[in-house]
Amino acid sequence: MKKFQLLFSTCLALLGVTNSYSQNVDHFYGGIGGGLGKARIDNDRINSQLINSGFSSSSISNTSKDTSYRVFVGYQFNEYFAMEGGYFKLGEFGFKSVTVPAGVMNGNAYFDGQNFDLIGSLPINDRLSLIGRFGVDSVRARDTFSGGGAVVANNSAASVRDANYKGGIGFSYKFNQSVSLRGELESYRVNDAIGNKGVINVASVSMVFPFGKSPELQPKVIEKVVYLEAPAAVVSPPPPPQERIIYKEIPAAVVVPPLPEHLHVSFSSDVLFGFDRSNVSPEGKRELDKFYSELNGVEYDQITIEGHTDRIGPKAYNDKLSLQRAEAVRAYIVASGFVPINKITTVGKGSSEPVTGEGACMGLHSSVAAIACLEPDRRVDLDVTGIKLVAKK
Repeated sequence: MKKFQLLFSTCLALLGVTNSYSQNVDHFYGGIGGGLGKARIDNDRINSQLINSGFSSSSISNTSKDTSYRVFVGYQFNEYFAMEGGYFKLGEFGFKSVTVPAGVMNGNAYFDGQNFDLIGSLPINDRLSLIGRFGVDSVRARDTFSGGGAVVANNSAASVRDANYKGGIGFSYKFNQSVSLRGELESYRVNDAIGNKGVINVASVSMVFPFGKSPELQPKVIEKVVYLEAPAAVVSPPPPPQERIIYKEIPAAVVVPPLPEHLHVSFSSDVLFGFDRSNVSPEGKRELDKFYSELNGVEYDQITIEGHTDRIGPKAYNDKLSLQRAEAVRAYIVASGFVPINKITTVGKGSSEPVTGEGACMGLHSSVAAIACLEPDRRVDLDVTGIKLVAKK
């Protein structure tokens, strides 16, 4: 229980440190996890060894489950592949055999070690991914034996370290840009110190925290809405008074004619989509909802949506990605009931209209730095034209 409390406290501390930052595409990460390990104990082999020593077993009881935990660091190359290494403790397992002639044989084995894995991810949506891993481990096995009655343990302790392979499957769920949750089932091949071979299966839950983060990006508004000043309204004077009739002046309603409106807004693509994505993220949907709530009451004539990318990657790929992003924004606007589809035009500009200068971001030594430097080029521009009725009395 104390081990789980320590793991939980460490997770909360790491979360507090990282909760104001976002994750780059390629980045280092670290994590900590815990779960339950279950060993397959070979009772037939134990009986065979007892028989070779002149005993037989009348009963065997096993301790096949124990707490498991691990700490790890890794490097995420992209959304599909990562490599990871760390330290793990699989647990302590054992048996108790009652023998004939009358005696007792007790055995316990403790397993811990290091691992190096390759991890593949299959994104289901912006938050959930399926993951699989395969790697090698270096497991240290420490065995202890004790006898009672007629049984004497000649070798009371032994230790060995062997390399073997391991694998696993599971899922990863991203709560936000700063922390993810993993649930996994893993299988470790292990050898103990007296020549036995076996498997330990572990079900675990881990918290993953990215390193090398940049501040959370926010949409950038380039131009604000500007309303043209309405012409002064002309109020007709009341008719001239006549004999015995008194007229009271009643102010006429002042009707302001429709005002033309134009708005140009640029959203960071990293906010709307995430790097190299074309599906509008939950954060992006909230920003679009907020933007259109500020234009309540506008009768739209036309909306032009332009997608832009940075200059990383082939031109054909960037042209396609920029158009996909513009069309994704249009699809969300139409599905939300903001504007009819026939009033929206989409354009994919690719990397043809960068905000950064031609010589900017040159000589950078990592893809992380280049991606961060070219962030202003990755954007979606919205040009809105229409009228907004303003009435005063």
